Amino acid sequence: MEAYTGFAEVYDTFMDETPYDEWAAFLTGLLVRYGVSDVGKEKASLSSDGGETQKDQSARALSLAAERNLVVDLGCGTGTLTELLSAAGFDMIGIDSSEEMLAVAARKKERSGREILYLQEDMRELSLYGTVGAVVSVCDSLNYLLEEEELLRVFALVNNYLYPGGVFIFDFNTVYKYETVIGDATIAENREDCSFIWENYYDPESGINEYDLTLFTRAEREGLFRRFTETHLQRGYTLKQMTALVERAGMRMLAVFDADTHGEVREESERIYVVAGESGKEPENE
Repeated sequence: MEAYTGFAEVYDTFMDETPYDEWAAFLTGLLVRYGVSDVGKEKASLSSDGGETQKDQSARALSLAAERNLVVDLGCGTGTLTELLSAAGFDMIGIDSSEEMLAVAARKKERSGREILYLQEDMRELSLYGTVGAVVSVCDSLNYLLEEEELLRVFALVNNYLYPGGVFIFDFNTVYKYETVIGDATIAENREDCSFIWENYYDPESGINEYDLTLFTRAEREGLFRRFTETHLQRGYTLKQMTALVERAGMRMLAVFDADTHGEVREESERIYVVAGESGKEPENE
C-alpha cells in the first residue's frame, strides 16, 4: 500500500512536537561549514567597474554563486523544513514522491509567498536541470529504501547533481533504534479531530521495520470520522553500511553526528547525521 496518502492531511498535526526549528538551525550550520557559499558576501565582493570582459566574468561568478546556494530537500514531505531553510536564505527545491504531501507543501508556499520549487519525483529517479550546492534528506526518508542497491543509486545520482565541492547531508534511523527502541510496539494518540493507532513490527532477519497505521479523521458531517489505513516499510542501517555506500557512490565522508546530541556517534545512537562531500568534478575557473 502506498504511504503518505491519507496520512498527508494530518501529518503536521501528529508531527507538531518535531523540533524542525532546531533541525533547520543545525543543517544551516552544516551547510555553511561544509560547502555552501555565502552568496551575499560573494555579491558584495564583486566589482561593477571595468570593461566588458570583467562584467561578463562578474555575471558568471554571480551565476555560479547562485548555483552553490541552491539546496534540494529530498523527501521534503509537507515542506516544513523546506520553508525554514528558505527563510534562512537558501534557494530551495523540494522533492517528494507523494502527491498528497506536496499538495500540503504547496499550500504552505502559497501562504508564505516564498519562491520554492516543488517537484514530484521518486528519489531513485532523481532528475534535476543542473547542479546544486547541496542536497539534504532528513526525518528518516532514506530508511524507506529497503535495498542497499537503491541507496547506492540515490547516492550516485546526488553526487552527479552536486556542484563541485557540494555536500549531501542526510540522516537515517539505525538498526539499534528499530531493534531495541521501537521493536514490536503499539502506539496510539487521540486528538480532537483525528486519532491514530501505530502497530510496529520489526523483523531482525531482514532488517525491515513495518508499521501499520490506522487513522481516524473527522469527516465533514458532524460527529462522523473517516477511517483509513497505511502500511509503511523501512529498513535500519548501520553507519558502516552507510559509509561503504557513500564511498561506492563516489562521495567522501566528511563528518558524522549523533542526531540527538550532535556529538560522537555511539552504539546506542538511534539516528545519525552524515555529511558527504561531492567528488569527481573539477571546479570551473571563475
